[in-house]
Amino acid sequence: MIRMKGGLGVIIILLFFKLRVLGEEVNVEGEDEVDLKDSREKNGSDILSSSLSSAEEHNCPTDVECYKLGDQCVSCDYNYSCVYGEKMNVTCHARVDCIGNKKFQVPMMCRYCYQTDPWEHRCVMKTNCVSVDTPLAYYKTNCTVRSEIRCLGRRRFLKKLRCNWTGGYRWSTALILSVTLGGFGADRFYLGHWQEGIGKLFSFGGLGVWTLVDVMLISIHYLGPADGSLYI
Repeated sequence: MIRMKGGLGVIIILLFFKLRVLGEEVNVEGEDEVDLKDSREKNGSDILSSSLSSAEEHNCPTDVECYKLGDQCVSCDYNYSCVYGEKMNVTCHARVDCIGNKKFQVPMMCRYCYQTDPWEHRCVMKTNCVSVDTPLAYYKTNCTVRSEIRCLGRRRFLKKLRCNWTGGYRWSTALILSVTLGGFGADRFYLGHWQEGIGKLFSFGGLGVWTLVDVMLISIHYLGPADGSLYI
């Protein structure tokens, strides 16, 4: 009986060591798979970075003078310790083949990109606000500096703009409809005020009173499109 117990103990010990060895092999294989995955991800990111760089260079013209290239096609040494508003020259280097010297200087004003004038950047215009609100409505949107403008900091920034958009409604058309066919609600239908248009239609323009009121309201731009946009 003692011999059987001793033999059983030896078997258990051997099984324990066998399982431990197998576990180490599994861990090693798992680590190899992780390393391989990391390597693939790294190589993939390198390929993506290379393709993005190639795409950017592909968008840069090669038949223009180097100093006329946009900001995405050059690298410049900006002086962030300059005095705001002062005129200065910045040294830039073209990243692609171009006409003339690849290293050149261009004039610029010491300012950050978000301080550029409205005509020097493009903003995403929104149409989900009411342009005729009182007080005036404002919204925040993304703006991007034009490629030929040199400035400090990020070239994309947030800016607060006044709600000022149009849905294509003409003030002259609305006024003409109000004067000629206002008694049938044509002006209200044109501006998108359907309920009021139906009311004017069945009341014959409020027996003429409603028609005269709408003519005055449209003439002074008080009555506008139902979507909250401005006339063009």
